[in-house]
Amino acid sequence: MTRNNLFLAITAFGLLFTSCDEDNNFSPSTKNLTINVTGLEELGSDYVYEGWIIVDGAPVSTGTFSDISLGQNFAVDAVELDAATRFVLSIEPAGETGTAAATPSDTKLIVGDFSGSSATVSVGTVGDFTTDTPAGKFFLRSPTDESADNNGNDESGIWFGTPGAPPTAAFTLPTLEAGWKYEGWVVVDGQGPLSTGTFTAFDVADDNAGSATSFSGIENAGPPIPGEDFFSNTPTGFTFPLDIRGRTVVLSVEPSPDNSPAPFLLKPLLGTAGNETAPATYDLTFNGASFPSGTVNR
Repeated sequence: MTRNNLFLAITAFGLLFTSCDEDNNFSPSTKNLTINVTGLEELGSDYVYEGWIIVDGAPVSTGTFSDISLGQNFAVDAVELDAATRFVLSIEPAGETGTAAATPSDTKLIVGDFSGSSATVSVGTVGDFTTDTPAGKFFLRSPTDESADNNGNDESGIWFGTPGAPPTAAFTLPTLEAGWKYEGWVVVDGQGPLSTGTFTAFDVADDNAGSATSFSGIENAGPPIPGEDFFSNTPTGFTFPLDIRGRTVVLSVEPSPDNSPAPFLLKPLLGTAGNETAPATYDLTFNGASFPSGTVNR
């Protein structure tokens, strides 16, 4: 190769990694994007996190990751990154992401608008948990194993709302965006959480009502609110009927489709069941510490 040809080859190679502005000043064609978010959790082998920048209203993938340690770095097209107005982090099926035509799934976890070189990100694409302080109530009652009168097993059922005829909803919670559902849980120390079912509406039975996998009895239908009795389909390691008194109660927000049978990292409401059954009620209070947050720097 001649000296001139070698010079041309080196020049062409260098142009692959640089771009030229209108004043003929060369700059790198990619820039670094750093994601520093606390509160994320491992998603397992079937799902990954994927970052997106919004450029002229359209999403552009910045790459996927499974490692939840701080300081995830990605090389992103410099022109697109400079033009980006927003950052979004979504949950995606592993192996189905990163293509040029890809768009975020409905399960968008955190979002933030760029201001200068950074964006402060928080849970804004799941639901608006900032307008009113999230809260709720629940009571202990077990109507599904009763064919007529109350048979005295009320400590084995939990329902989210206020008792009555019929019981009524008692949540101060936002309507969730597409891709998310609420799910109730009773925590059994030393054994783990038991789901009471998923739901998106507060004044109708949840998705688990009447299903073959429900823990409730079959003598009677449950009330028109989310909840569960614990009599049937006993999971391995548990004992039914389950006495709920004194146990921790959790309301989580779950991705749909769900990545795990365990509660997801978003747990907006927490409470503890007392010793009295209905008409006594117990409060669920806001747990903002479970929400991931952080910054994205470009």
